[in-house]
Amino acid sequence: MEQKRKTGGEGLSSRGVANKDRISELPEELLLHILSSLPTEIAITTSVLSKRWRSLWKVSPNLSFYSGNHHTSSENICSSLILHKAPVLESLHLGFGDVSDASDVGIWIGIAFARHLRKLVLSFPCHDEGSVRFPSALCSFNNTLESLKLKFSIFLDLPSRVCFNSLIELHLYYTLFKDQESVSNLLCGCPRLEDLVLHRIRNNNVETLTIAVPSLQRLTIEDDHYGSDGGYVINAPSLKYFNIDGFNRIGYCLIQNAPELVDAIVTNVFDITNEKMLEPLTSAKRLSLDLSPLKIKYPTGKIFYRLLSLELHTNKEEWCNLLSLMLDSSPKLQILKLIDSKWYINKDNLVDRRWNQPKCVPECLLFHLETFEWTRYRWQLEDEKEVATYILKNARRLKKATLSTKSIEPNELENLEKRREMLNELANVVRASNSCHLVCEAD
Repeated sequence: MEQKRKTGGEGLSSRGVANKDRISELPEELLLHILSSLPTEIAITTSVLSKRWRSLWKVSPNLSFYSGNHHTSSENICSSLILHKAPVLESLHLGFGDVSDASDVGIWIGIAFARHLRKLVLSFPCHDEGSVRFPSALCSFNNTLESLKLKFSIFLDLPSRVCFNSLIELHLYYTLFKDQESVSNLLCGCPRLEDLVLHRIRNNNVETLTIAVPSLQRLTIEDDHYGSDGGYVINAPSLKYFNIDGFNRIGYCLIQNAPELVDAIVTNVFDITNEKMLEPLTSAKRLSLDLSPLKIKYPTGKIFYRLLSLELHTNKEEWCNLLSLMLDSSPKLQILKLIDSKWYINKDNLVDRRWNQPKCVPECLLFHLETFEWTRYRWQLEDEKEVATYILKNARRLKKATLSTKSIEPNELENLEKRREMLNELANVVRASNSCHLVCEAD
């Protein structure tokens, strides 16, 4: 009987250990990390868990409020910001599904700025009923904000120059500007700005957008305009990374000063009236091109004297002639990547295009090219076979060539055999480089 009582007592003791609050024993740094990953309204509800949790959310470095939660209201947001006690508010995220929910956004941001906010993210929907006006009065002086991201229906009317002395990162997703003066007042008031992202829509009030930022190092522009007479004027002498996407029949893109450019990505560019868009990119070390050579004039006579890596998309017309021009103009090229962006092959589009190979073997093939990769190589096309053969025959320093083709279903045995024959022909090509390793694979 005593043994049973003893055993029973141990059982009760074990259950007590199992019910012990182990979460509260975690280090405060880890608990704050957990709370920071939750919407603030949810983090506040954890105060009922224990005495230790009661005020823990008040020192969380990150706060976030989203509509759709019944706890979210202007009063709750204001009180949460006022009760916050951390010496520095690292980030504040405000996301709302209705513009009417953001009537007090200026008050919220003002409190957050008083808490030395470093990162602000505002997200509002794209609806026809209007937009949220960013409080311009709060932009007159700020020494702590380092990152600002404005998404969707946010309107910027900045009649005077702003002062964001510490701002490094600025992302504007479909943000509406009143005029070019507002753009200039914003950018001129960010003397340390390094990273700028612009996603623009067609009904923007600014036709010609001028970006003049001496400190800017990264610039990304995605443009949904179609058939516009306006464009871009860019003056960024410290620019190292440049990415443009979606330029379709805009007037111009003038890059006036970018001598330090390292990476440039040009995607979905179909037609620009001004023909000098590619010319300022000649200082890039790495270049990715996905554009129509028929619509963009190549800067003849210009040399890509620093270019080490070229990525060229092959799903546009006349791409192989652009390749010839780029090989001739890139004497130090070491890496060449060809990519067909289409994951499927339309048999109706398998039309051989004429390729005009360079008149003389380019300097990069004779002395520098070491890596050649072709993703979704279309072995059925004679012009693509000619390009691959030419590079293998003339690249004297080539170390590795990789050709990946679209996979063939097992029931397509005839095509499987044809592909094998075609790849065997390439494998038997006499290569200029004795050390070249040829790899053929399927996606």
